[in-house]
Amino acid sequence: MPLYNSIDRKILIANLMSEKFVRKTISFYRYFILDDPQGFRDQIYREWNEMKCFGRIYIAREGINAQMSIPEEKMEDFLESLKHHQIFDQIPIKYAIEDNGKSFYKLSIKVKAKLVADGLDDQTFDVTNVGRHLNAKEFHDLVGTDEHIVVDMRNHYESEIGRFKGAICPEADTFREELTIVTDILKDKKDSKLLLYCTGGIRCEKASAYLKHHGFKDVNQLHGGILEYARNIRQLNLESHFIGKNFVFDERMGESVDGQIIARCHQCGKPCDIHSNCANELCHLLFIQCEDCAVQFEKCCSTECRDQKNSPEAEKLLLRKQHNYTFGNKRIYRKSFRLAKNQI
Repeated sequence: MPLYNSIDRKILIANLMSEKFVRKTISFYRYFILDDPQGFRDQIYREWNEMKCFGRIYIAREGINAQMSIPEEKMEDFLESLKHHQIFDQIPIKYAIEDNGKSFYKLSIKVKAKLVADGLDDQTFDVTNVGRHLNAKEFHDLVGTDEHIVVDMRNHYESEIGRFKGAICPEADTFREELTIVTDILKDKKDSKLLLYCTGGIRCEKASAYLKHHGFKDVNQLHGGILEYARNIRQLNLESHFIGKNFVFDERMGESVDGQIIARCHQCGKPCDIHSNCANELCHLLFIQCEDCAVQFEKCCSTECRDQKNSPEAEKLLLRKQHNYTFGNKRIYRKSFRLAKNQI
């Protein structure tokens, strides 16, 4: 059996849409030293592929970070399979806030140098000396007071559509940039109580250790991230301090926490929190676009991209050659999210 997917994306998506069974979207992570990341990767690929699990999973010597879609009828088998690996011993599983079962269309498991691309040298500070973990209720009660500083440890395109009230949301494009900005913003607040949060908790693990290394004395983090907060707050019937939508890294791109829309379409300014990738494959920019603008611009981020999308294939080929880029994840124009918002 091949240990990777070789089926065309369009076929995979069509197969997903035709499924007659229900899927559940989950996520989990754990820092754990793996002696053989590649061997572990191949083993769990065999096990999870057999159960028709989909998802995006990263394996590194330092552990695992996974977002997955599991057939509901296979959920018990999946959870049982975790018990055969020490890394999954009592690992917290986080369930999606809103789930249409269409979050992933294939199983992708990749071996990476790090679970989170932070650009840091982990040998320069103690990555295990993390902040105090707060459960959802503890975090909720503290956010409701003024005796703290709440910090969003996600990228700007995530906090734009949803965030905790009063949180510091740096205009950062990457996690590494975020760490630098936060450290600089709070350089005179090292004795203050910090409340960090992110999507599922993994970025706060590294961020809290980094901040403690740089002299911050009272660093706290939301255990399980926004995902666990939203689930627990609903169970406790409390009014959410998180407003808007939680950005997720799958086909859904977001799930509403409190029903509010706090962002706006980058093209017309109407209230909107729907992220899209520019349909011009030479751009593929992530931006916010309402349904009306999606029709007007043919799902592109600008008239320029709309025209290029509709140009002859020969012209597209020439553009790719001129910029020495190929189709896919690499972006020819390397346009930043903020620049696009100002120029559309």
